[in-house]
Amino acid sequence: MDVNKLDELRELVDFLKANGIAEFDMERTDLKVRIKFAGAAGASAADMALARQMIASGGGENIPSLGTPPAPAAVAAVEEEKLHEVKSPIVGTFYDSPSPGSPAFVKPGDQVEVGQILCIVEAMKLMNEIESDVAGEVVKRIAATGQPVEYGQPLFAIRPH
Repeated sequence: MDVNKLDELRELVDFLKANGIAEFDMERTDLKVRIKFAGAAGASAADMALARQMIASGGGENIPSLGTPPAPAAVAAVEEEKLHEVKSPIVGTFYDSPSPGSPAFVKPGDQVEVGQILCIVEAMKLMNEIESDVAGEVVKRIAATGQPVEYGQPLFAIRPH
């Protein structure tokens, strides 16, 4: 890889860190970039758009996939487990409880049934209840409360029964 591309890559990582962008995805026909900082809550849609604009204006057509790949054992464990992801059916703001100060609808370790409410995604001042489409154990809440979510973005990981 040439030195200029490495410099562009370093600039991108520095830009993301400096602006508090925890996660970044970009996909083109010849390029796929995914950066996720450990312990990060997720980036807002505005942050993602700003980072994409920076990449578009600076070139970077041949930037390779970023980030430290997970250990093979970790990948094998996740693939072996076959967790089901509940994804957002709409663009909006994620909330894990019915109102501020209320307990979350579900938390990791909870057993859920098909049709059970997992969270709310607010879109255009409408509160949309997101229900589980499988029965199983909630393994992980992926989205952060109060953060924007995109269509198709994973919200929860569930181990089906």
